[in-house]
Amino acid sequence: MDSARSSPPARVLVISLAGIGDTLQATPVFHELRLQFPAARIEAAVLWPGSEQLLQGNPHLDHVHQFNLIAGPRHHSIRFLLGLRARRYDLSLTLHPQGRREYRIVTRIIGARRRLSHQYENESAIDRWLVTDSLPQDYTVSGAVNNLRLLSLLGLPQRLTQPTCELNLSPTEHQWAVHWEREQNFDGTDWLGIHMGSGGTKNLALRRWPVPRWIEFCRKFSEARPGRPIVAFGGPGEAEVHSQLRAALPESCIRFPATPSLRHAAALVCRSRAFLSVDTAFMHIAAAVRVPHQCVIETPTLNPPVEPLRTDWVRIPNPAVAGRSLDFYRYDGRPIAGTPEELTRMMESVSAEAALKQVLRGF
Repeated sequence: MDSARSSPPARVLVISLAGIGDTLQATPVFHELRLQFPAARIEAAVLWPGSEQLLQGNPHLDHVHQFNLIAGPRHHSIRFLLGLRARRYDLSLTLHPQGRREYRIVTRIIGARRRLSHQYENESAIDRWLVTDSLPQDYTVSGAVNNLRLLSLLGLPQRLTQPTCELNLSPTEHQWAVHWEREQNFDGTDWLGIHMGSGGTKNLALRRWPVPRWIEFCRKFSEARPGRPIVAFGGPGEAEVHSQLRAALPESCIRFPATPSLRHAAALVCRSRAFLSVDTAFMHIAAAVRVPHQCVIETPTLNPPVEPLRTDWVRIPNPAVAGRSLDFYRYDGRPIAGTPEELTRMMESVSAEAALKQVLRGF
């Protein structure tokens, strides 16, 4: 390796344009980069406002650039990318699981001197022009591990021994969560957090557990653990399904907190006894704040790279998926395989009783 390529970078950009949860999976890379390059300016580029929120207060980042490249006029996106290009980064890392070629085109436009990425199933000769260095993705390990392995392209040994999702919440945000519990008269009562949503891009919303299953589950949980509240998390994307829960369940059974931000929601998740979801951003938040009992309903997208970054979580098996998630979803830019009807039936195959059995072990 020549001296120009081996000299420590002064400016580093981490490109994390996938989901909000994927950005949480990126936090070990920021930590690793700071350990490797303590004098460098380390920045991140993210797509979603929620991703930017979760990176606030991260001690290993100097700045976060947020812009939605999907919404709005294309010339606004080009202006944003050219603004990043003008910063003249020495090194960029395009993180897993950004499999669509458009992500690597973005990397090329930004134009860091050295551009690291992964090799996906849809790779072609053009990708070897878009990036300067790449290595094969590994479906058997977490996204965090896939990302940390990019450092091997620089000839650097990994320094982090136990990578975990890092979420730096403030005392003010934690105090808001304490105050909310007091307003609800929880009085130290253990409660269950749930998140009904999932990604809104491609056809990812079809991996949601159907609303009738959620209603049945909530009723059975309240019967089995009377006085233990359920707290439903979400934003505008969950407004419709939350309204269905409101109509079907008594107010004493379930609460819908109006959290000021995703960070405040994370601080509240931190106070739950157990958490139930499919693979969503809130799944990763629950893992990051170490909810004592975390349960995840298996979906056709629950591949090892997006599993919670902890060992003590519980998978609620989906008989229709049966551990064959790679048969339905890969990081090649395509949607989940199957028609809407097929995917709905697939998620219906998880019974309320199966979820209840696992969740009750936390109470």
